[in-house]
Amino acid sequence: MILLENISKTFQSGRGRVRAVDDVTLRIESRGTVVLFGKSGSGKTTLLNCIGGLDRPDSGKVTVFNVDLHALSEKSLCLFQRSHIGFIFQRSNLLNYLSVFQNIAFPLELNGVDKSQIKRRVHVLLDITGLKGIDKAMPDELSGGESQRVAFARAIAHSPKLILADEPTASLDSETGKDLVRFMFDMGREKECIMIIATHDREVMGLAGRRIRMRDGKITGEE
Repeated sequence: MILLENISKTFQSGRGRVRAVDDVTLRIESRGTVVLFGKSGSGKTTLLNCIGGLDRPDSGKVTVFNVDLHALSEKSLCLFQRSHIGFIFQRSNLLNYLSVFQNIAFPLELNGVDKSQIKRRVHVLLDITGLKGIDKAMPDELSGGESQRVAFARAIAHSPKLILADEPTASLDSETGKDLVRFMFDMGREKECIMIIATHDREVMGLAGRRIRMRDGKITGEE
């Protein structure tokens, strides 16, 4: 279960202080896909980052799988993220100096997985994500769709219980984006994890089981 209790987060900008998330309370109990949607600047990304521990809220409490996330030390938070959370960003954020194989293997190496197990796991992921045969390619040799598939394979490599995706189709053409979205949803169901996606992509919204609307840092409705 994921529980947000009265979460607020404020940033300093050239226009002064901006309340990106404003007193949000939210409970996500079951496996499945939840979409946060709203216009740019509505607070989707900041809320997603608070859930994943990338941003620390100014007030309120974030509980993920019975752990008070922001009560953890930096080291404990990092270990929790490595074990339980997979992140997918708007741009793939692949490590440019690592091959496709090495990028996918990276979270497994961080978790101390045996090299032989890593090799088996990565080859399975390459196969199911349609990336077989390009394991030695470097990120700058990939198409946008291939890069995001590598990013998704990396996000699920360590079998996390929670996947957080921030506008995963924003940099893709419509057809490539549709293919990636369907693949993500299929894999999310197969792995029986919670997937939370921040998006304004209607294709993504249409496939989600739960849609939460945000505006000016607040939750304004649910579908």
